[in-house]
Amino acid sequence: MMKIGILGSGDVAKALASGFLKHGYEVKLGTRTPGKLSEWLAQNPTGSAGSFADAAGFSNIVVLAVKGNVASEVLRMAGKENLAGKVVIDAANPIEEAPPVNGVLQFFTNLNRSLMEELQQEFASAKFVKAFNSVGSALMVNPQFEDGRPTMFICGNDEDAKKSVSGILDQFGWDSADMGKAEAARAIEPLCMLWCIPGFTRNEWGHAFKLMVRK
Repeated sequence: MMKIGILGSGDVAKALASGFLKHGYEVKLGTRTPGKLSEWLAQNPTGSAGSFADAAGFSNIVVLAVKGNVASEVLRMAGKENLAGKVVIDAANPIEEAPPVNGVLQFFTNLNRSLMEELQQEFASAKFVKAFNSVGSALMVNPQFEDGRPTMFICGNDEDAKKSVSGILDQFGWDSADMGKAEAARAIEPLCMLWCIPGFTRNEWGHAFKLMVRK
């Protein structure tokens, strides 16, 4: 059975953890605040929790589900040796600790350098794939839309890693759109900004992106 180590204990981490359990994976959440997971563990007794290093060491695939401003620190705590050779699904966004401006989030990166590129450079032996960063946690697992399956934009340098993540996305009810190498995260990460604007300005959070291709 495939083992998933999820780094994080917030809404995204818990939503994805529940989704992986639903689809038959073994799951261990990594956290430095175990109390945040007590309710989730009570509701999901087949899941488990430990330190970031515990979760990363346990896993075949790692999911990075923390705030972007602590992503590098969390991966260091997980341990480069525990990440080496593994797929890392990167759901983090480089959001500033500042309020949105007219509904638009502020980022601490720029359009010529993404957070995922920085992480891939620092943790070179891991196989990063950007995914799950452009939709809210409530819609990450098997969302239902009248217009059919939504699109998750992904990117990464390793082709086999992206195939693995595309398979997971298919189970989770998404079509994958592979945008290429890690540099494409410069475009994918700001989709978080776009997705959040209707939420911040109109309190509308029930949407997702869909790529339409003319035939």
